[in-house]
Amino acid sequence: MADRVRAAIVGAGHTRFGALAESPRALLRSAVQRARESVDRGLSEGTIDSVVLATLGFGGWQIGNASAVLAEEARTVGVPVTRVENACASGGYALRAAADAVESGRSHLALVTGLEKMTDVPNARRRYWLGVSGDTEWERLSGLTFAGVYGLLASRYIADHREAREALAEVAVKNHRHGLANPNAQFRKPLTRDAVLAAPKVADPLGLLDCCPVSDGAAALLIAPTEEARRYTDTPVGIVGTGAGSDYLAVQDRPDPTHFAATRRAADAAFRHASFDRRSISLIEVHDCFTIAELLALEDLGFADPGGAVALTLEGSTARTGRWPVNVDGGLKAKGHPIGATGVSQAYEAFVQLRAQAGERQVPSAERALLHNVGGSGASATVTLLARG
Repeated sequence: MADRVRAAIVGAGHTRFGALAESPRALLRSAVQRARESVDRGLSEGTIDSVVLATLGFGGWQIGNASAVLAEEARTVGVPVTRVENACASGGYALRAAADAVESGRSHLALVTGLEKMTDVPNARRRYWLGVSGDTEWERLSGLTFAGVYGLLASRYIADHREAREALAEVAVKNHRHGLANPNAQFRKPLTRDAVLAAPKVADPLGLLDCCPVSDGAAALLIAPTEEARRYTDTPVGIVGTGAGSDYLAVQDRPDPTHFAATRRAADAAFRHASFDRRSISLIEVHDCFTIAELLALEDLGFADPGGAVALTLEGSTARTGRWPVNVDGGLKAKGHPIGATGVSQAYEAFVQLRAQAGERQVPSAERALLHNVGGSGASATVTLLARG
């Protein structure tokens, strides 16, 4: 049975991720311009008729009405712009909203942009802005940070599964190895397991090298109806399934904190729309804000039984040349994690991979991709399935 394509990505742009000198406006402008330039047959002014912006507004930059700023920088003043904020899952939700608008007929060419500027505020203010996406009533007021939450999850997971600590270190090693081939990655340097295990502790058992960085950056996508996609490109990438889910905000309210119900709900919903199952996936982008998050994601997405992600990781199945290539762009761990841009960046990577344009990091014969974007410590999640056109 052929894939039922809901909409198609016809262009994509991406800035470098890292500690950047550019302003938020400049990052938006650059990502959108690169997306426009990637369209094979060009894009005339006035073609974009809807815009979605994903951003947390980190540090307080343009807390209200950042959508108007995007309209200016994208040269779409007069076009409706919607801002989406679901913590670190903002990009995934923005992509889903745009796909829905295109499939419904409300839009004939949608622009999705994700942005965050995180490195230009003091550390104390960074901790505040990162904390607002978690439970502020119990977790944050008691001093529990995001690293602390994931440290507790990692402790529980390690207690249940042998060799889990080695697998966490291998996640970092593998994703940094992948990041070496990504010119947009924040960290393009190799790691060893010994270095990861010996790194200073941030939230035991997680060390500094188990954590993704604070990053600046932006990414953009252009999405068209399936029947109009080839007006823009001969190689569209189809959006064949989208799903989203939610869970209790505070980890202590969940029955099993080492499994994210929001991810499972999102994955189930996405695969209900698709004509294929997990066995047909060529590459996977998961939300590895901490190394433990990648292992949990593989299990919640259905690629491994509980504890099974340990063996998959240690045997090399999640490497670029393995059975389930995971985070071949370096993931959040090496590529970087500008909060609002992350989900859009995942779609950018799938776009270039499925069009066989990823260069040194190309996954051979890539045909279908799964994108997994999480908000907070698992309270919000999206899963998007893409297929080569």
